[in-house]
Formats: sequence, structure tokens, C-alpha cells
Amino acid sequence: MLSRLCVSRSAFSVTHTLKTPVPQRFVPKNYVVRNYAREPRSRVATRSQPTVWERLMAPAGPNAFSLGKGALAGASAVGLVALCYYGSGVKPGTLQEAHLWPQFVKDRIKATYGYIAGSLVLTAGSAITVFRTPALLNLVARNGWMSIIVTMALMIGSGMVVRGMEYKPGFGAKQLAWMVHTGIMGAVIAPICFLGGPVLMRAAWYTAGVVGGLSTIAVCAPSGEFLNMRAPLAMGLGAVFAASIAGMFLPPTTALGAGLYSLSLYGGLIVFGGFLLYDTQAIIKRAEMHPTFGFQPYDPINSAISVYLDILNIFMRIAMILSGGGGNKRK
Repeated sequence: MLSRLCVSRSAFSVTHTLKTPVPQRFVPKNYVVRNYAREPRSRVATRSQPTVWERLMAPAGPNAFSLGKGALAGASAVGLVALCYYGSGVKPGTLQEAHLWPQFVKDRIKATYGYIAGSLVLTAGSAITVFRTPALLNLVARNGWMSIIVTMALMIGSGMVVRGMEYKPGFGAKQLAWMVHTGIMGAVIAPICFLGGPVLMRAAWYTAGVVGGLSTIAVCAPSGEFLNMRAPLAMGLGAVFAASIAGMFLPPTTALGAGLYSLSLYGGLIVFGGFLLYDTQAIIKRAEMHPTFGFQPYDPINSAISVYLDILNIFMRIAMILSGGGGNKRK
């Protein structure tokens, strides 16, 4: 009772001393208010932002492939500028010097591109044959580390065997090994036929346009203009290969996995486009500089394999982008 009386008297005196009415939330100074905290007394660490690893493993956003698309658009713009610049004849290029070539240089270049065309035809035929044979398709489409290791060993091993054999004109052991190598490459890429005929036809036409444009740049540019790109291209190839290997362990639905897949897809397309410029001028330089009466004859197969692999990698990446694997799937 005494406490209630003290509180009521103090409140009465304060109310009458003020000229303005007391608001409802007004609390006198001598009124004791006890605050009962609901939180525990022990300190609990709270985190306002996710960690770096959580950000990397978060679901990929809608702009996961924007960086790769931007890099590809920039590389395409550079290619168009280079085509206009070298095609205008500002600098004397290889095309202007072609009329000075002796006949054996022209024959070497013609034989090299003949093997390139033959490699593409054999690869396409092998891919279609394996795709239409269920037993072979089941064999090459298996998943697992053993299948990946065997596939890589066959591709790399057959290529090394072809390059290591001595070339002799006519049909011999090297030509047979070359056919086996292109057949293996076609069997390995046979599952790409699941994308469908229309997508593959569009990819083939786009690949023909890209290869034709880059080859025109390489021919119109001065001799040896792109032969100094070997070190940067090797570094880019290493980055693309590392991204492809790392992408096997991470799902592409995460931010990190989508970034690695974008690097492997769009970055690989840019890198192999650069390799096509380099290898095209390397073929011309090798055909010009190889001695006519040397210890070993000019080898058009070894020169053709490099450009053939460039075209094959460009085609596969364009097909994946057109199929919606590059983040441009229509909704």
C-alpha cells in the first residue's frame, strides 16, 4: 500500500505541474520499470553475410554465363575488325605473295587441306555409324573414371602414333593410322548426335563460317603475324583444360560449376579460334620452309591434324551453345 501511495502521489504532482496534458506513453522519472530480457545471457555469434564457399556453392543465377558471352562477343568484334583491316590490303599479306610460290608449295598446301577435309568426312562417318549401332554407342557413352581414362588414352595415344610415324607418299602405314585416329575421334563424339539433326546442321554451318572467316584473316595477314601467339594460347588452353577437369567434380547448377563450365565452353571457343589462326599460318610457313630434297619428305598429315582438331573443338562448342548448354535456352 505504501508503494502504491508513493507512486500515485508522485504521478499526481507531476501531472498538475505540467501545463500540457501528459501523453499516454509518458513515464515519470521515479517510476521503476523492469525490463525482462528474453534472450539468453550467453553470447551467440550471429553471421550477417555468407562465406565465400557458400557463395560459390550457391545456385547459379540467371547471369552465370554473362561473362563468357561477353568475352565471346568481344572476341567476335576483334575478329571482324581484323578481317576488315587485313582484308583491305593495308599490309601486304600472304595472299599477295601467293603468286610467287613455286608449284611444290602449292601442292603441299593442297595436300594438307585435302587431309583436313578427309579427316572431317571420316570423323562424321564414324560418329554416325557408332550412333546407329547400339552396342558401340553404349560402349562410348558410359560414365565413370575408367571410361574417361580409356577414352583419353585412345585419343592421345592414337594421335601420338600418327605423328610419330614417317610419312611416305601413297597409301601406307601412316595413312592407315590416320584413318584409325579419325575413326576413334568420331566414335568418341558420337553421343553429340543426341542433340538432333537441326542443331548439328546449324552448328556445322556456323563452324564453316567461323573457320572460313579465321582462315581468311590468317591468309590476308602478313606472313608470321600470328606465329607469336603460341605462349598465350598455351596458357589459355591450360586454363580451359583445368576448368574442364574441375567441372567434373562440381555440378553446373552451382555458381562455381557454372563459371567453370562457361570458361570451358566460351573460353575454349576463343582459344581454339586463336589456335586456328596460328595453325593456318604454321601450315603455310612449313610448306614454304621445308626443304625440297630433305632427309624426310614434307608431312601433310601432321600439319593437317592440328587444324582438324581445332575445327572439331570449335564445332562441338558451337553445338553445345546452340543446344542451350551455354545458358541461352529459350523459356
